[in-house]
Amino acid sequence: MARAIVVGVVGDSGAGKTTVTRGLARVLGEGRVAYLSADDYHRYDRRQRAELDLTPLHPRANYLDVLTQHLAHLRDGEPVLKPVYSHRDGGFHPPEYLRPAPFLVVEGLLNLHTEALRNVHDVRVMLAPPEALRRAWKVKRDCTRRGYTTSQVLAELDRRQGDAETFVQPQRAHADLVVSFVPNSLEDPTRLDADLILRDTLPHPDLSPLLAGQGPGPALIKREREWLLRIPGDLDPEHAMALEEAVWERMSFAKHLRTSRLGEFTVGTDLLRSDSLALVQLLILYHAVTARAAFAAGVPARTGTAPRTGADSAMHLD
Repeated sequence: MARAIVVGVVGDSGAGKTTVTRGLARVLGEGRVAYLSADDYHRYDRRQRAELDLTPLHPRANYLDVLTQHLAHLRDGEPVLKPVYSHRDGGFHPPEYLRPAPFLVVEGLLNLHTEALRNVHDVRVMLAPPEALRRAWKVKRDCTRRGYTTSQVLAELDRRQGDAETFVQPQRAHADLVVSFVPNSLEDPTRLDADLILRDTLPHPDLSPLLAGQGPGPALIKREREWLLRIPGDLDPEHAMALEEAVWERMSFAKHLRTSRLGEFTVGTDLLRSDSLALVQLLILYHAVTARAAFAAGVPARTGTAPRTGADSAMHLD
C-alpha cells in the first residue's frame, strides 16, 4: 500500500474535533480511512490523574512518543495494536488492532506539540473557537455523554486552564489551517460564522472570484504569509453551494467522494447541518486528496511548489 496521508485535527477539549473528523471519515469512506483518537494515548486513567494532580492536557500525562511511533507505522502501511481509553468510565479497555488505510485521520489535544509529531502529519488543522463557546460545547457534551455534572465540568475547565494556555493553544502556530467557529446574533447552532486562517505552508484552492475583500458576505483578506477566510453563518445557500462547487472543481479527480453528508452534526438526538461546517470540512478534504495526488506524482505538497494549471490552480500565500 502507498504511504497514507495523515490529517491531524488538534484543539482543546470540546473544540469540535470529533464533529469535524467524523465528517471527513464519512466522506473518505469505510476502508479508505483509518481513524485514531490521541486520547487513547493517555498515560494515566482518570483516578490516577486526580491523585497526581495532573490534567490530560499536560504532555507528561500522555505517551506522545508511542503516539508518534504508531502514526509513523500507520503512515507507512503497517498496522498497530493501539491502546483504548474510555471517556465514559475514565479507564483503559483492551487494546485494539488498527489497520492502515490510504488516509489516516487523527484528532487529539497535543498532536502538534513536538516536531516529531508535526512531521508525521501532511495536513495540520487547529480548532480554536472562542472560549465561551468551547466551554458551552464541553458542558453540553460531558453532561449528556460522559456522565458529569455541570459543576464538575466547570471545575475541571478551570483546573485545566493553565495547561491549555501552556501546551494546547501554542500549537496554532504550527497549523496549516486554524478554524474558529464564532457565534453571531442569529443564535442558531447551524449558522455559526467561521473564520479560517489559511497559512502559506499549503497551497489553498483559489476561491477569490467568489469572495469579497471586505464587507458583508464571505471575504478573503490577505495578511502576512496567510489569508483570513470569513464565512458568515447567514451565508445564502446558493452562495454556499457555489463555493462548494468551486472547491470540488479544483479536485475533479476526487468526484467519487461527493456526498451531501458534509456539514452534519448532532445536538442531543437531532441531526443538523451547517453550511459553514460543510465548507470547513471540504477545505480539509481538499488538502487531504491533493496531498495524496501530489505524493503519488512525486511533488512536495507542503512546499507550495506544486504546478498550477487551469481549474487545478491554487492560491499560494507568498
